[in-house]
Amino acid sequence: MITTATTTTFSDLFLSEDTLRAITEMGFEIPTPIQEQSIPVMLEGHDMVGQAQTGTGKTAAFGLPILEKINPDDKNVQAIILCPTRELCVQIADEMEKMSAFKRNIKVLSIYGGDSMSRQMRGLRDGAQIVAGTPGRVMDHLRRGTLKINSLKIAVMDEADEMLNMGFREDMETILEGTPEEKQTVMFSATMSKPIMEISRKFLKSPKIIRVDNQNVTASTIEQIYFETRGAKKSNIISDLILLHELKLSLVFCNTKARTDSVTEELRKAGLKAEALHGDLSQSMRNQVMGRFKNAQINVLVATDVAARGLDVNNVDAVFNFDLPHDNEYYVHRIGRTGRAGKTGRAFSFAESRNDDRKIFELERFIKMKIEKSTIPTQQELLSSNLTKLENSLITIATENNLKDYEKILQDMYQKGFEPHLLAACLLKKVLDDKGISLKIKEIERPARERSAKNRDTFNNSDRKNKSYRDNGPKVRLHLGLGKKDRIKPGDIVGAITGECKISGNEIGVIDMFDHFSYFEISENQVNKVIKGMKRNTIKGKKAILTVARN
Repeated sequence: MITTATTTTFSDLFLSEDTLRAITEMGFEIPTPIQEQSIPVMLEGHDMVGQAQTGTGKTAAFGLPILEKINPDDKNVQAIILCPTRELCVQIADEMEKMSAFKRNIKVLSIYGGDSMSRQMRGLRDGAQIVAGTPGRVMDHLRRGTLKINSLKIAVMDEADEMLNMGFREDMETILEGTPEEKQTVMFSATMSKPIMEISRKFLKSPKIIRVDNQNVTASTIEQIYFETRGAKKSNIISDLILLHELKLSLVFCNTKARTDSVTEELRKAGLKAEALHGDLSQSMRNQVMGRFKNAQINVLVATDVAARGLDVNNVDAVFNFDLPHDNEYYVHRIGRTGRAGKTGRAFSFAESRNDDRKIFELERFIKMKIEKSTIPTQQELLSSNLTKLENSLITIATENNLKDYEKILQDMYQKGFEPHLLAACLLKKVLDDKGISLKIKEIERPARERSAKNRDTFNNSDRKNKSYRDNGPKVRLHLGLGKKDRIKPGDIVGAITGECKISGNEIGVIDMFDHFSYFEISENQVNKVIKGMKRNTIKGKKAILTVARN
């Protein structure tokens, strides 16, 4: 079922044209729940208490209304934002500078301990209208007389509960007591503890209370991994992963409309049926695109976050975060498109900078789950996987079909001069060509860290150092308590083993299928890993019991 919903946009929130232009440049399209609820309340001038977790878009929730209220001709400090850490101070200041990119004569300054006092004093003298600071350093400047807050219009306490936990209550109250009576006071906190409510009653006037439910829970049925992609072309990696994992339907999320169009074109050149979905499309066009995606007329949908709230398709195999989302909530919305209706799903993300590495860590804290780091599949691995799948499909055809009519055709071709091995090679080439698989290995550009052996943990073991890639050593025969009567095929075994145990298809040897059980060979050094990896997993929903076969 496909459903669409009316979505609030930033243009619905009565923001000025220059502000809308700035957030569009930043890639924002739709407000998060805390932004949608807080911005109108702050623009109306109410005091407010907002309950929301880190990563829900709070900076824009208070930052955009602040920018709308600042008088650029007044060089006095008009807004102060108290926050618990220097990192958050810098982050808030950076974000607000971006949001004010098209506003004239507005200056934002961060002040915090451990940084140059002279830089901060110079910034205050030069006329910063917005100050983001830690309580301790703000108090230092107030004592020195270098920070004056008698013209303050807005006071914001971000992550107020964390500041209280760090022992800043006295500083917070002293700072607020020194502000003008006629001002707007806003407080954000993840919890509504007794001290938070006490401060609210003491310093806020009839505050509006806004609560946003914590949605930082992702389904356990979704496998979440990320790749470092310094210097690598992400669209190539996406097409390779779709081929490697045989993904039928995939969603690719980008942060901007322009990016969705360029990525869509790159994926089409790679032979994928891809279409873009973003806010520039009319509703009827969006419905048509989503309908084609649902009916598998296209297998890749490249979308902005607008689609995350309007798309309801239960059989999406994987979600790709081409760009990491600006807000953590968007990540939850995005990957929630896969792993639905009791099915498993995959979420692939790309980190192409140190900022992205930090964002991954922040996402892990937000969702309270590990996002596993993986290595980009090599062209050799892709080729080996495809050949293994082809070999297994041939085994299935040979065991499940009557081939006499086909053998007669081949006999006719033999009589016309085709040698059996040459004819087989020709047919194999045609099959591979039709699938777009080349035997020529052209390695994609690898990220710098992956090109360095020192930085690739998966290559820092004696097997990889002392053996060639293709030499997987002696094989051990394993017994699987599932067979043809269980509707299990060789490809299902290979897919389960490589997917659940994270090993290459090269490690798997001959597969023998019988009615109620099967045998397959596995590299000797992978036996324990496979038995342990499959202990709690299934093949096509059936429990996979593996034991070492007796000779």
